[in-house]
Amino acid sequence: MKRLLFFCACALSVLALAPANASADAPIATYEVTITNLTSGQPFTPPVVAVHRASTGVFEVGDAASPQIAALAENGNIGLLEAALADDKHVASQASAAAPLVPPGLPGSGAFTDQVTLTVTGERGAKYLSWASMLICTNDGFTGVDTLRLPKMIGESVEVTTQGYDAGSELNTEDFVDIVPPCQGLVGVSSDDPGTGVSNPALAENGVITHHAGIAGGVDLLPGVHGWDDPVAHVQVVRVG
Repeated sequence: MKRLLFFCACALSVLALAPANASADAPIATYEVTITNLTSGQPFTPPVVAVHRASTGVFEVGDAASPQIAALAENGNIGLLEAALADDKHVASQASAAAPLVPPGLPGSGAFTDQVTLTVTGERGAKYLSWASMLICTNDGFTGVDTLRLPKMIGESVEVTTQGYDAGSELNTEDFVDIVPPCQGLVGVSSDDPGTGVSNPALAENGVITHHAGIAGGVDLLPGVHGWDDPVAHVQVVRVG
């Protein structure tokens, strides 16, 4: 079974990647990004945040999910998205949290909190922020922001809420056999199915990113436990330098 990258015991990482055309004396802006899980029963994988130019984005509703977003939304694999951002010359910096965001009151909340603050930087032209996290107790649900305009002045902030999205890459069986293993332990609803961190080609949906319809209660997932009302997350971006 493929190891789920968001369960690695790694320190918070911030990668500053200056675009090739950035000068050594280009002004650097610093931002603190605070992401809060607003759901009652949907843990998030560690958020991946990037500051970038307008020519780069992470996802687009109505378009097919990229392989990176599909891997994140289906398997909790954030590594592919991190690598793609690292290779993108239009990305000024990126940061990934070290742990999932777990709503209070769930079994997993004893070890993990529902909020994280990440620090990222931007240079001239990199005026936008994007981020993404998997909704862990779904087949291919995720949340995030694509190309949010950053605050201009030190001390200014931007606040938004985010919706739940369906990546359109995997059928929503709502069966633990098709859902990443951490769901059961973090939320406390379990079965004999161990779960999986590997995509099943038989469940490929070949659709596009849409607003997530929520939990229907088909097999193992319970609307009253794993369900949510939008918005699912709150994001505050403050320019601190």
